[in-house]
Amino acid sequence: MSLVHLKNKKNGVTYVYESVGYWDKEKKQTRNHRKCIGKLDPKTGKLIPSKKYTEGLKDLLNQKKKKRGPVPSVTYQRRFYGATYLFDAIGAKLGITEDLARCFPKSYQQILSLAYYLVLEDRNPMSRFPRWAKTHVHPYGKNLPSQRSSELLGLITENAKHHFFILQSKRRIHEEYLAYDTTSVSSYSKALKQVRYGKNKDHDPLPQINLALLYGETSGLPVAYRKLPGNISDVKTIRTLLADVDFLKQKKVKVVMDRGFYSEKNINAFYQNHVKFLMGVRVSLKFVRQKLNDVRQSMITRAHYASDCNLYYQSFLTDWDDTEVKKRSGQIITGKKRLYLHLFYNDQKATDDKMAFNKMLDRLEEELQSGRREPEHEKLYSRYYEWKETPVRGLSLTPKNEAIAKAERDFGYFALISNGIKDPIEALEVYRTKDLIEKAFGNLKERLNLRRTSVSSEENLEGKLFVQFIALFYLSYIKKAMSDHHLFKQYTIQELLDELDVIEQYSQPGGHTHLGELTKKQTNLYQYLDVDSPALV
Repeated sequence: MSLVHLKNKKNGVTYVYESVGYWDKEKKQTRNHRKCIGKLDPKTGKLIPSKKYTEGLKDLLNQKKKKRGPVPSVTYQRRFYGATYLFDAIGAKLGITEDLARCFPKSYQQILSLAYYLVLEDRNPMSRFPRWAKTHVHPYGKNLPSQRSSELLGLITENAKHHFFILQSKRRIHEEYLAYDTTSVSSYSKALKQVRYGKNKDHDPLPQINLALLYGETSGLPVAYRKLPGNISDVKTIRTLLADVDFLKQKKVKVVMDRGFYSEKNINAFYQNHVKFLMGVRVSLKFVRQKLNDVRQSMITRAHYASDCNLYYQSFLTDWDDTEVKKRSGQIITGKKRLYLHLFYNDQKATDDKMAFNKMLDRLEEELQSGRREPEHEKLYSRYYEWKETPVRGLSLTPKNEAIAKAERDFGYFALISNGIKDPIEALEVYRTKDLIEKAFGNLKERLNLRRTSVSSEENLEGKLFVQFIALFYLSYIKKAMSDHHLFKQYTIQELLDELDVIEQYSQPGGHTHLGELTKKQTNLYQYLDVDSPALV
């Protein structure tokens, strides 16, 4: 390359050209290419660059300053697609993806990818996500290292989480009862503030936190959850429940729960907060036993038998003595509220109750005779037995037949109370759907790896719980669809997901994709799950 100065004869201006040599293949000789780069100042003789040349230099400098980016992939890829496509379709149908995008605009794709992983990789820790991400199509589309996932969990804020609960509740819970229950989650961490020793429902000796969950009894889908200290009993969580249903901003709220939540104070709270409830209660309660004694024999007749449910029933409209204490004045206001009491008797339950009772008595006798008495059984020992110990005969046990007969008298009976459901069979059907929440807890603990938590910070625990809660939507949807179509006779949830997960997506350079072959069985499964087959999309 060289510079050439040429003087224009007409105006006397000297132009400067950049001359570059190149090889001419046709003429087989070296030739020169000239490009004007400016002119000389007639007074100073300095080069005045042309505008085009100046802009070219700027572009060249900017290109040198830029860092080299990754080279676009030009390789062919095969990744599993069938199950994550199903989750995409469920997320769109339930509004999960849309609501997450509104609440977590910068991280919703990572949250979804982690949730997909938890559902598909049964009981595997999040640390194995990178391995799974390489072989699957997923919303985030990239790897999420363990350190980055921990940072993500710590960024899931309480405000954004509650906003998601509200958005989801508006989509579904207007007409359905909300099942409410709690479970214990054991923890190895001593740094978490709410980890306490309490009544562990899994009989785990570790300290725990409690997890309260609201579940739609018709949709079969979760609504909201809350983390509680591990030493809080069920009966004390109703205040939390009322706060939860309040922030959901629903005009009419209906809840169903088991008898562990019963107390007069809690029932009064439901009336005062205008919450419709359905609750299991013990038949030993005074107002329940009075009604039961009146009809104990007459209700076990053909006139009170429900063939579809295989049990006997009878209902009463009674009064509840409501008591309210005004916060400011301390004034006590009493009144009467309408309450429906539903009584039921089931022969199979009576047999099961008797078998369980006799097993308990066998255990109590063995503990007394062996001398290995359990402190928590002391009241039961004295309630059902008298004993005398002599040096010759040893320990002699005498059952208290009257106390045993009194206990056996109630075998097979159970009771529900409600301020909203007057039909006993309807109340029973709604109450039985509470089993959904028991199964939801099972899914959380077993499939989603939540039986014991090892996170060491409050933020990571909150984030992990939320991701597992999102994963629970997909599990719950699939479980309900499988139940509705009787698919559990042929598949477990894992077997169904494995059947779909083997469908592959092939990626070509330039972004073109196509699917592998779908079998008739796979197409039918998408249909049962109320999702269009990917071949039709």
